[in-house]
Amino acid sequence: MINYVLFDLDGTLTDPYEGISNSVIYALKKFGIEERDKAKLKSFIGPPLYKSFMANYGFDEATALKAVDYYREYFATDGIFENRVYDGMEEVLSHLESAGKKLVVATSKPQIFAQKILEHFNLARYFCFVSGASLDSTRVEKSDIVAYALKALSIEPANAVMVGDREHDVIGAKANGLKSIGVLYGYGDEEELKAAGADYLANDPQGIAEILEEL
Repeated sequence: MINYVLFDLDGTLTDPYEGISNSVIYALKKFGIEERDKAKLKSFIGPPLYKSFMANYGFDEATALKAVDYYREYFATDGIFENRVYDGMEEVLSHLESAGKKLVVATSKPQIFAQKILEHFNLARYFCFVSGASLDSTRVEKSDIVAYALKALSIEPANAVMVGDREHDVIGAKANGLKSIGVLYGYGDEEELKAAGADYLANDPQGIAEILEEL
């Protein structure tokens, strides 16, 4: 029986596109780069930020980590709340909590930012634990973030499932022995999620609840 449900944040609980893209644009300007194709920046939603700067702009690791510092300058004060909760998500969280599920956030976003976002949108009350990235970059991979949550709460992998919109969520779940639900309303598509090995797919937040009722 599934007792614990781990949720990704960006692209799963909330749509962070505006805040993330504005923060990336701010960071790039520090390097003299003017990015006019804002849609291109959707690829930054999900993976560790430094990897996205390396993949999209050819930064080496040291430069990418500096770009993350600049990103956070904007994100910490403005970008963090340029965000919205997906329609129907709060109702699903309330339903799952009432059904006795223990809800956890497992996000590549720094834990301190994730907590602020959850509190701002009045979602923190549904979650018993928030596992996020560390600001010093010692915990950034989704597999490590999931492992941190499992250890902190003494969760057996067979009793938990990971819900997320990108391949990183699925890969992080598999690395820790969890089944995964890929969501199709976020920033990953069906092809990406299936290729990564998602066990189930949900078209909308209500679909997550329906899948969990069968597990």
